[in-house]
Amino acid sequence: MGENAGKGNEMIMMFDEEDFGVSKQQIDPRRSRFPHCIVWTPLPVISWLIPFIGHVGICREDGVILDFAGPNFVCVDNFAFGAVSRYIQINKDKDCFISLLPTFINGDQYKEDEPGTDALAWDDALLKGTQEFQHHSYSLFTCNCHSFVANNLNRLGFHSGGWNVVNLATLIFLKGQWVSTGAMVRSYLPFVVVCGFGLIFGGMTFLTFLAFFTSLLVGWFLLGTYCFKDLIQL
Repeated sequence: MGENAGKGNEMIMMFDEEDFGVSKQQIDPRRSRFPHCIVWTPLPVISWLIPFIGHVGICREDGVILDFAGPNFVCVDNFAFGAVSRYIQINKDKDCFISLLPTFINGDQYKEDEPGTDALAWDDALLKGTQEFQHHSYSLFTCNCHSFVANNLNRLGFHSGGWNVVNLATLIFLKGQWVSTGAMVRSYLPFVVVCGFGLIFGGMTFLTFLAFFTSLLVGWFLLGTYCFKDLIQL
């Protein structure tokens, strides 16, 4: 458990700013085009209470967003919960090593890709991930949008793989760039409003509930990722 958790933390800390945001293709938020990006948007209700939890997707080379949004369903060019608020653009030439890489689940090697994977491109890897998740049931707790994106990052060999729902969420929280000031306000304002009303009408009872709910949800994903490795699918 400690070794895998340490690896995840080390993976986040070793990233420099130059690892992100380097691409020949331009980001166009108005057209929802984010080439070679991981994208994030807040979720209704859950993000109002825990603002660092949201919905994520990954984008093709042409900037079209793919996101796992329901049972056997991957959205294409229709981000399920609204406009993108944060993104991380990946330098695929520097940071991705698709050639003959094993696929990983929660940091453990489980399958070697087929011979000839050196010819795979970014979109080919995403196509494989999309086809796989079109046969997956959706569950907020065991197989969600983070599972889909982590699966694709492992296929792409992003920083040698080993991605899971926990270190992916941490990466977005620490390194994600805001699309605009308005996007940041849209993401955090509901949390501020809910906390304000909660403190006014609930006081310490509200804070206790919020701490318990956050600990329960975060604890579930930590345990499911690092202790019970078959619990959360990738």
